[in-house]
Amino acid sequence: MRPRAILAILLGLAGTSGTAADFSYDAAALPGAKPWTSEDFNDDPSDFQFIVIGDRTGGANVEGTFDLAAEQVRLLKPEFVINVGDLIEGYSYDPAELNAEWDEVDAKLAKMETPFFRTPGNHDIANSVAQEVWRERFGATYYSFVYGDTLFLVLDSEDPPREAPAGMKDKIALYNRLQTEDPERAKSMLAEFMSDESVVAGLAMKAEFNEAQTTFVRNALTQHPDVRWTFLFLHEPAWENPSDSYMAIEDMLKGRDHTIIAGHLHYYDYDNIDGYEHITMGPAGASFHQEGPGNVDHVMWVTMTEDGPEIANIALKGVFDRKGLDPDLFGAYDRKGAE
Repeated sequence: MRPRAILAILLGLAGTSGTAADFSYDAAALPGAKPWTSEDFNDDPSDFQFIVIGDRTGGANVEGTFDLAAEQVRLLKPEFVINVGDLIEGYSYDPAELNAEWDEVDAKLAKMETPFFRTPGNHDIANSVAQEVWRERFGATYYSFVYGDTLFLVLDSEDPPREAPAGMKDKIALYNRLQTEDPERAKSMLAEFMSDESVVAGLAMKAEFNEAQTTFVRNALTQHPDVRWTFLFLHEPAWENPSDSYMAIEDMLKGRDHTIIAGHLHYYDYDNIDGYEHITMGPAGASFHQEGPGNVDHVMWVTMTEDGPEIANIALKGVFDRKGLDPDLFGAYDRKGAE
């Protein structure tokens, strides 16, 4: 049940009807003045809510963080969830190993008890083998859908997959182990890795979108010219260092109300570019890559209204169930910036 319906139920006594269809009150007990401010309820039937969730991998930081996010999503009961990529560590050339990682993630997603829409990240599609595993399991790497008169475009910023830094898979495994055994050494290892020239060069590379993908975007926009809003999801915040192909996509979006959301950098950031919101998600369990206020594990609660999206970011540990704070669930999740 949606939160906005709770008050109507609590006050649902027999008597004179108010302005909302589910609201009534006892007129005899309330001869004039009322102990509430308004009967103009936030119950527009065209509104809907969904959750955006950031990177899980790229060096997981605290074991159980994504499980915590999944449980909080279940409690919030959105219409659906969409992520911005990097659900598995990847960087393997063994299909069996990659499928085992996906099996583990899919079990976690099932606990959310709501539809979950994937966006491919560089860990999800780290090489041609991983790309084929994705296609076998999930089909398309880019797609669109319409929900509530709103267009959602999900793009693939990893086609073709980029060449990984040497020893990437082993380095991630070591980092994840050190997170438990020696957190300070893990922190030093991450700082060294993020300053490596090959890593810096990789982060600076421009995300390219081939002709097939840009044509797909053009066709989707042409088929849905009058939706009330358009969301574009992709893993890499391509506007930070835009390629010509990415700029072509942004040009297609000009003139229509839209919001662009990405991940990859493990740091929450907000930009308003030419009047359009561009948001980089913080992680949901992935390592922090830089210092600052954007270091936060969170989920984004989006309410789509007739006037556009209302966005509320909820830091993990911000939601708990009716039994109160569970030390088994929350105790292990304790890192700087996540409170």
